Amino acid sequence: MAALHDWLAQNADTLDQTETLNDQVMPALAAHGCFRAGVPLALGGEPGVHNDVRDAILGIADVARYSVTAAFVYWGQRSFIEYLLQSPNTALRDRLLPSLLDGTLAGATGLSNAMKFLSGMEPLSVQAKADGDDWVLNGKLAWITNLWPQRFVAAAAVAPVDGATPLVAMFASDDAGVQRSTNLPLIALRGSHTAAIQLDNVKAPADYIIATQAPEWLARVRPAFLGMQCGMSLGLATAALDKAAAVAAHGRGQLSDSIANARQALAGVTQQLLDGVADGRFVSAAPQMFKLRIALAELVQQAVTLELQAKGGHAYLTQEEDGFARRWRESAFIPVITPSITQLQAALAKHAAATQ
Repeated sequence: MAALHDWLAQNADTLDQTETLNDQVMPALAAHGCFRAGVPLALGGEPGVHNDVRDAILGIADVARYSVTAAFVYWGQRSFIEYLLQSPNTALRDRLLPSLLDGTLAGATGLSNAMKFLSGMEPLSVQAKADGDDWVLNGKLAWITNLWPQRFVAAAAVAPVDGATPLVAMFASDDAGVQRSTNLPLIALRGSHTAAIQLDNVKAPADYIIATQAPEWLARVRPAFLGMQCGMSLGLATAALDKAAAVAAHGRGQLSDSIANARQALAGVTQQLLDGVADGRFVSAAPQMFKLRIALAELVQQAVTLELQAKGGHAYLTQEEDGFARRWRESAFIPVITPSITQLQAALAKHAAATQ
């Protein structure tokens, strides 16, 4: 991984602020086996510490220490892979998985809207009309990452127009009616190929269906989805605290206790996250996971603030900030990635009211 770390460190600001290298991110991650983390060995995975999705969470965290842009791409690709691993449609899995693992096909997770739907936050934004055994999709997905223009597939939870149970379907970049916008004008993470998708009478054949019962399936896959998303927070907080500690050791020792306490809190939340994903408790106890996601977002803000305090005015000097400006921008993304912190807080309040 040293070569990948070097490449990310050298290009982190370019990945964050430009689209110059956005076509290179996924191949770079694939070349180092990133997408194989936590995938069963029999399906093309590589051995890891846990040999389950926890390895992917830690892998995303490792990449996020150097570049949240690259970690965002990693999350999108590995999330789509996870959908296939947890899908009963093994034929679709077997057909797509090799190309997803080697990075020649991009996988995009269009299920952020679906996760909000699952928690009662908003309706599904894609509708489906039955056409024999197939479906015709219409709607818009406003924000999807890893939409590699060369070739991508994406997942969406769709609501049948007849009111039947929602399902999860796939669509591909070359399907008729799939319209990809230009990349969104983000203030950071610009190398992530993040764009919007419009679906106009897109045909989804029966063999494109990932799950026929979306609510049940989404609840089962949500811990992996959110867990890997939390990997971005883990890595970014770690990087900022490491920088803060290194600087504080040479003149701002009064911050040492705060940095140590933040590191201890981060380690505790990380362990709770990994344990909950491993034992399955978050499938039925989603509020516990929501609280961990919120706690991690708060730790990210605390970490970058400690880095700023440790560096002082040097953090505001272009030649001396040492990646601080990028980490500050990256930290602003953590609270707004779907489901956002305010959406999770609303879901927790709704849950609390319902259980009183």
